[in-house]
Amino acid sequence: MPTSATGISTTSGARRDLAGRHGGFTLVEILVVVAIIALMTAGVLLSVSLTGRDRELEKERDRLLALFQYAREQSELQTREYGVLFQEDGYEFLTYDVHRGTWRSLFEDDALGPRKLPQGLDLKLVIDARPVILTRPKDAKDKTPQVIIFSNGDLTSFAATLERDGGTRSVTLTEDDKGEVVAQPLLEARR
Repeated sequence: MPTSATGISTTSGARRDLAGRHGGFTLVEILVVVAIIALMTAGVLLSVSLTGRDRELEKERDRLLALFQYAREQSELQTREYGVLFQEDGYEFLTYDVHRGTWRSLFEDDALGPRKLPQGLDLKLVIDARPVILTRPKDAKDKTPQVIIFSNGDLTSFAATLERDGGTRSVTLTEDDKGEVVAQPLLEARR
């Protein structure tokens, strides 16, 4: 049998054997890989759901905290009042228009525009230790906010609670003793 300088046989039968052996994966090999990936995915999903993390709720909490901080900074920089109009399905930051004597949407700042809550999240609001009904008529023209951010950075005393499906998980945003908006730890309802 003739061999080349590299030590590989140059007969056509040997070439066919090598080409046949390295042509691809068998169906069994592919199924084993798919099964391993499925098991790893299931393990990750189970570990995330067992830890009790609610990334959507945490993301909305972080967003609302950041928007409050941003609105307070803008209020102080521009020396104008801002407000937050909470609704049952979302919230919107407003500004007081001194020329018209009314509250209006912030069309000049996209970051503070209206936001809808993700599916499955609800909002509850307490102002000065009193619960606020967030349902508004569809044709309501008045946009008076429940929480006001004054131009000196002070806030109306409030507690806004974001909750998952009737309170299974919730987080409350409120003002601390230093006047900063903070989030209470994520709470799980006991069943």
